[in-house]
Amino acid sequence: MGSPEVELRPLRRADLPLLARWLAEPLVRRWWNDDPAAVEAQYGPSIDGDDPTAVDLGVHGGEPFGLVRVYRFDDEPESAAELRGVCPVPPGALGIDYLVGEPSVRGRGLGAGMIAAAVARNFADHPDATEVLVPVVAVNEASWRALRRAGATSYADGEMEPDNPVDSRQHVVHRFVR
Repeated sequence: MGSPEVELRPLRRADLPLLARWLAEPLVRRWWNDDPAAVEAQYGPSIDGDDPTAVDLGVHGGEPFGLVRVYRFDDEPESAAELRGVCPVPPGALGIDYLVGEPSVRGRGLGAGMIAAAVARNFADHPDATEVLVPVVAVNEASWRALRRAGATSYADGEMEPDNPVDSRQHVVHRFVR
């Protein structure tokens, strides 16, 4: 059985109210510590091209359902330094964050499809990148299962600062290799 078809499209200012709604949704809020009231400040620089992070919506059947952002660890030195405490981070390595914001589509493989599409496109956009590294709080099993369905393998584990302060520091790092 194949994955559902997922397209990616860049996040636009008109999408910010939808993103704020997703960030306020209880399951998303549990794992993402972004303030729904501050989406303009958080995501506006990427929309305007002032931040090199690629931020896209996952779209299925013409409807947006999730968000994926891809960044270079070279552009995020603090994140890279923390991840280096757990595993090697090669030059040019990419990182990825994602969420499925629409509760009605969870469990249908769309998150894995969105992740796989983002990894493939960003490997094409960044020919020097040989890996995508994704640290996930170890207890967030749904997240790392989506990574594995998208083609990632378990790579390392160790303590890192969680996005949400209520979480354990224990993380599992998954890896996509070109």
